[in-house]
Amino acid sequence: MSVESLFPRLEPLLPKVQKPIQYVGGELNSTVKDWDDAQVRWALMYPDAYEVGLPNQGVQILYEILNELPGTLAERTYAVWPDLEALMRAEGLPQFTVDAHRPVRAFDVLGVSFATELGYTNLLTALDLAGIPLHAAERGEDDPIVLAGGHAAFNPEPIAAFVDAAVLGDGEQIAIAISEVIREWKDEGRPEGRDGLLMRLAESGGVYVPRFYDVEYHPDGRIRRVAPNRPGVPWRVHKHTVMDLDEWPYPKKPLVPLAETVHERFSVEIFRGCTRGCRFCQAGMITRPVRERSITTIGDMVQNGIAESGFNEVGLLSLSSADHSEIAEVTKGLADRYEGTQTSLSLPSTRVDAFNIDLANELSRNGRRSGLTFAPEGGSERMRKVINKMVTEDDLIRTVTAAYGQGWRQVKLYFMCGLPTETDEDVLGIADLAKKVIKAGREATGSRDVRCTVSIGGFVPKPHTPFQWAAQCDADVVDRRLSALKAALRGDKEYGRAIGYRYHDGKPSIVEGLLSRGDRRVGAVIEAVWAAGGRFDGWSEHFSYERWAAAAERAGIDLAWYTTREREENEVLPWDHLDAGLDREWLWQDWQDAIGEGEVEDCRWTPCYDCGVCPTMGTEIQIGPTGRKLLPLTVV
Repeated sequence: MSVESLFPRLEPLLPKVQKPIQYVGGELNSTVKDWDDAQVRWALMYPDAYEVGLPNQGVQILYEILNELPGTLAERTYAVWPDLEALMRAEGLPQFTVDAHRPVRAFDVLGVSFATELGYTNLLTALDLAGIPLHAAERGEDDPIVLAGGHAAFNPEPIAAFVDAAVLGDGEQIAIAISEVIREWKDEGRPEGRDGLLMRLAESGGVYVPRFYDVEYHPDGRIRRVAPNRPGVPWRVHKHTVMDLDEWPYPKKPLVPLAETVHERFSVEIFRGCTRGCRFCQAGMITRPVRERSITTIGDMVQNGIAESGFNEVGLLSLSSADHSEIAEVTKGLADRYEGTQTSLSLPSTRVDAFNIDLANELSRNGRRSGLTFAPEGGSERMRKVINKMVTEDDLIRTVTAAYGQGWRQVKLYFMCGLPTETDEDVLGIADLAKKVIKAGREATGSRDVRCTVSIGGFVPKPHTPFQWAAQCDADVVDRRLSALKAALRGDKEYGRAIGYRYHDGKPSIVEGLLSRGDRRVGAVIEAVWAAGGRFDGWSEHFSYERWAAAAERAGIDLAWYTTREREENEVLPWDHLDAGLDREWLWQDWQDAIGEGEVEDCRWTPCYDCGVCPTMGTEIQIGPTGRKLLPLTVV
């Protein structure tokens, strides 16, 4: 039976809200398939505003892959702003997709991609607006399967009450497999109802279904064990890894937004994974091993993406794009192809020790020379050894000197505050480093017209990293150190005016830490915050620490116990039954090495150091060089 569009009911509301165009749909390369021709129907959600969610690569890739499947359709939905939410509630208008404005509850799957835990309250808003029961245990056969993915799904326990299932890792292949399971279940007459479908998904070991696992606790609140509660459910659920990225050159038809978004460019993921071993970096740990796209596939994707979208900026994405084994050939080949056009290239993430001026000049050949961003992360050599960020002060000064000397005038440096073993002196070292950067820039240019912006984020220990056992720094300590750093920067008459300073206070990091390493009991806090009006917690103007603290107190949740408490080696962690491929003993040893300020080399270029991913996942590092070259285009 066809599902009618909600747009006739939505349209009269749009003049009453901010940015109404974000709800209209119809973007270039969007897809609307016939409802009745599809056997399996996905609503894909990025739980944030359209301007943040539309550029998300993960959602765009799955959207395109699923719509290429015969008998399958996928549409998109995003979090609605509070102004529209209020009108929708008043008019009884449910959560809708932006493609065909169909009600989200009519779909088979609501797939939600979580890049950050601060999107959890937006999920509850969408469920409630859609008419889907908040708690998975209360849903019936007519409700969609609520499926979590993305980096924050590597510990889905805080939202275990609200999601039916979670997928770890790469989504391309498992999304197709899930679609096939749903199709077969439907063709067979939906045997055993909703539980029957979830059981089919769980049995493979590739989809985590929280309801099929019981959590037992010690009297002191620590977890005793997490165990399956029915036969056929695996004890551990494994992540998914796409090994040949050249076989998955998506997105082929990038979505072109109607409204302004945070990134307006065509992005190509040039490789996936990282083996640098930065101990704070969850993304680098959970996406192993490194898998590079070939230079020819990158060139084809750029050529096709520009033609299909009309974007004039191309972002070469990865966790550390300059680490691609053929990055010089990639950037030179692309710069040659598009020289004299309006097309520019960018590397959104660049390591100090992988950057060179030849690379930067290729990226700016078409005349765009914006600021350069580097992330030393720690303010002292000692701190950088603790986090395994093998960047020396000499490396940084040498790099920025060369950049200033080649015409750049703006450098941004990113650091974290609250790292394990950090002292006040480590943070004040950031001020010394920034001053040295300005001094080097002035000497290189013979001018005082150079700037450096220092940006500080609060450190949050993440699951599946060596710091998963670490005590998070107290918010008051973080704020005190940031205040001292600000004074050290602002109080310097020689360099202070040339240094910008941006920072986040410590309280949002404590909430993120609660959600990051929380267990199922934290779900009560999330629900209470949402019920009290919590929305868009990733936005500083909407975030309320007091709301979170009050909700935690009412739920009997001790924030300090979940955040600033150090874990013991043998404590069962809420995500121990979810396998990212990393050997737990190796992670613990790396944590001990961090305390001892020991460094670990990048295993792309050195012998394997037994993190466990390759043998556990049946994978291997895939890097060049391939020796291939990009040929000039006959028509640009």
